[in-house]
Order: sequence, then C-alpha cells, then structure tokens
Amino acid sequence: MMHCSKVFTIIELLLLINTNILAEKEEDIKNITPEPHYRQGVHNPEYDHEAFLGEEAKAFNQLSPEESQKRLRLIVKKIDSDKDGFVTHVELKDWIRYTQQKYMRDNVDRTWNMHNPENKDKISWKEYSEQVYGFMKDMDPKELSKDQEGMTYKSLYERDRRRWINADTNGDDLLVKDEFLAFLHPEEIPKMKDLVVLEALEDIDKDKDGKISLSEYIGDMYQSENGDEKPQWVEDEIEHFTKQRDKDGDGFLDENEVKDWIVPQGFDHADAEARHLIFEADENQDQKLTEEEIIDKYDVFVGSQATDFGEVLLRHDEF
Repeated sequence: MMHCSKVFTIIELLLLINTNILAEKEEDIKNITPEPHYRQGVHNPEYDHEAFLGEEAKAFNQLSPEESQKRLRLIVKKIDSDKDGFVTHVELKDWIRYTQQKYMRDNVDRTWNMHNPENKDKISWKEYSEQVYGFMKDMDPKELSKDQEGMTYKSLYERDRRRWINADTNGDDLLVKDEFLAFLHPEEIPKMKDLVVLEALEDIDKDKDGKISLSEYIGDMYQSENGDEKPQWVEDEIEHFTKQRDKDGDGFLDENEVKDWIVPQGFDHADAEARHLIFEADENQDQKLTEEEIIDKYDVFVGSQATDFGEVLLRHDEF
C-alpha cells in the first residue's frame, strides 16, 4: 500500500508543480530543492509542506505539535458533516474536493488581482509577461539559458507562452478570468490535459529524446546516496514501470503511456486521497475515522489536501 500512496502523490505533484513554479517565478526564483518524499520508504511530511506550501511551510513549522493537533480537531468537526462522531470516506472525499476547489479559486483570484490591479475584464500576454519576465531584458543571454534544476528562464518563458496560447479560447492573446484559470491550473481543464502530459514528459525526459526511460522515471523519484541499497518501494516502481506503465515493452514511456500514467481515465483525485488517508489512519479497520485516529496521524493529514496541505491550520478565520 505504500506503493499506492507513492504513485498518487507523484501524480499529484506532476499536476500541481507548474503552479508552484509560477509562484517561484513571481519572486524571480528558480531554485526548487524540496525534501525527499520518502526516506527509506517512510513518509516524510516535510516534502508535502515544502512542495505545496512554499514560504508558508516555514510558518507551519513554527506551530507546536500540540497547536497543530488543536487546530486539526476543529477541522475534523467540520469534515464530520452529520455530526455522528465519525469521518466517513464520503465526508472526507467531499471535504477534499472542497479544499481543492477553494485552493484553486483562491490562487486564481490572488494571481489575477496581482497582474490586473485595475480589475479589467481581460489580461494581455504582453502585460503578464512584462510583469513576470521583464527582468530577462537586462540579463546576460548566457544566464537565460543556464540550467537550474532542469529548467532555464528561457524554457520557463516558452512554456508559459505555449500554455497561454492553449488557454486562449478565441485566439485574441487576451485571457478572461476563466481562461486565466486554465492557464494557472491546466490540470482542471479537459482541453488542457494533453498539455499537462507534455509538460510532465518534458520535465522527466532529461535527455530530451521524447520519451522516458526507466532510469529517468526512477531518477525523478529517488536518488541513491553512497551506493545505498534501493528501498522496496523503488523496486516496486521498477516492476510497475516494466509490467504496467511500459505497455508496448520497448523500455520507454511514450506520450500516450505517460498520459495513461499521469491523467488516467476515470481517476478521481479526491476519492484516491480519501482512501489513502483512511488506510493510513484507520486503526480498527472499520473504514471510518474517529477524531482520535485522525489526531494520532496528524502529520499525515497536515501534509494532505484535507487541510489544504497545512495551510488551513495557519488561518484563524477558518475556525
């Protein structure tokens, strides 16, 4: 089951990482060095905090375990919509879906207002790109193409330009707010799914041959240190690559195989996350959670979308 949660969070990361890259670009930063998600096969909540909270992860880390648990208890009471003292799979799934939508809408509103202080109906690419990439005009051409964590300023600009064009429904190079949502969160828009797959392929395909090898696939999740023996979950991923993901058995994942992996047909993100959390916390295996079961696994919950990756614990107005 460790394997299942690993695959889920990798998919989640691939779908959301571009939004976090955008946030980094707003501050002129492209040095992303998150904590490893699993240390020797054990879940590391710091990975989720850094990958999805950014600067707010530092604030969250200042909360004591006691304060985190106190705030989490208040959230549990909200999740338990029928107030029967248990959090069911349906209640947890509905809550996660709510936090997903709230996170997305809040992010779109915040970014839209940042780039549109006059509250116009549309934002042009020229306006947006000058605000985000204007600094590039004064940079040495060598710096623009300097590789930083697998990306360059030039490639980031080109990726955003391509995404903007795909989000622009009528081709006027202006985005209304709904189109801007598609630009920031392409994983939420059916017509943008192929672009999400292409971006994921480009991120993992280090040798740029248009496909993902086994070494690239594993290297994106795990880096061996000092010749350490591979943990079991890595061996499981190798088997998954060979027997399930690489459908034609040629040793690589092409774009269609990456699509089946990243955006599998019929995959319900909220449902998968709810099942993962119940599996992690359900001590008596009755397929529902008590408040105490959740608190006992509070570190898992503050690294999940049930708490908006811990962010809701920082906002007093939520309570």
